[in-house]
Amino acid sequence: MDKANHSLVTEFILEGLTDKPGLQLPLFVFFLLIYTVSMVGNMGLVFLIRFSSQLHTPMYYFLSNLSFIDLCYSSVIIPKMLVNFVSEKNFTSFPECMTQLFFFCFFGIDDSYMLTAMAYDRYVAICNPLFYNVTMSNRVCFLLVTGVYTVGFFGALVHTSYISSRFFCGTNIIQHYFCDILPLLSISCSRDFTKELLVMVLVSFNVFACAIAIFISYAFIVSSILRIRSAEGRSKAFSTCSSHLAAVGVFYGSIIFMYFKPSTGDTTQEKVASVFYTTVIPMLNPMIYSLRNKDVKESLKKLLNCGILSRSV
Repeated sequence: MDKANHSLVTEFILEGLTDKPGLQLPLFVFFLLIYTVSMVGNMGLVFLIRFSSQLHTPMYYFLSNLSFIDLCYSSVIIPKMLVNFVSEKNFTSFPECMTQLFFFCFFGIDDSYMLTAMAYDRYVAICNPLFYNVTMSNRVCFLLVTGVYTVGFFGALVHTSYISSRFFCGTNIIQHYFCDILPLLSISCSRDFTKELLVMVLVSFNVFACAIAIFISYAFIVSSILRIRSAEGRSKAFSTCSSHLAAVGVFYGSIIFMYFKPSTGDTTQEKVASVFYTTVIPMLNPMIYSLRNKDVKESLKKLLNCGILSRSV
């Protein structure tokens, strides 16, 4: 079809989570609560790790970056969602949509690779404890984190460049509550299935490369833990990994359900899966790492006690 004959779309309408007016206000309150908890939890972890000398270790350095990523990740999605709940029409301009897509991809890829870096840190800590301080030096940690953000930037650039180069004509209704790859491709009228396949290969690589690296790391970790003779030692070693394993499970479970399940045409299932990994997981991660982590709880108590004492003096 001749591109000149297209009535090109300059703005989109987001379908949103639901078209039932009676659910708009309850959903607004619900997601506002989720966003508030996510902001407080992730910002709290970042500041706690920054100001608590007990947490100045590689594991918590990665965790502070994960919390920062989750904070930004939810901020890309939820504020716009909240506005849409109280708007009659959920309009978003083409540049705004592409910007949201870029940062959604950027922080989503960062999240995946940061979890992988954290798995590597746990592998070194448990399988090579004598060389941990040398292997996970400040320079190595900085390079790993820089690498995570670099991969995220180029991955997001590839996805956004491809989507923004498509032509959109006819319908401008995105059957989703934010600008995501698959919903945008479904309304494009200049689809290139070869390039779309390459885009999905890149998505698959980012997901499965990280998942396989994490799986291999934990295969070695479990093998090392099983060789520990004392039950107390095995329990202590496993406890350092349990929070990370929980975060990995909920993140990759929802991602795989969203992007790799057979297409059924049911957008409701896709929206539910997306809600989970774009809004719920960023809220759950600080809870997982604080409630299940002795060091974090002790550092928080110390800071609170210091604050109480300073006010009483």
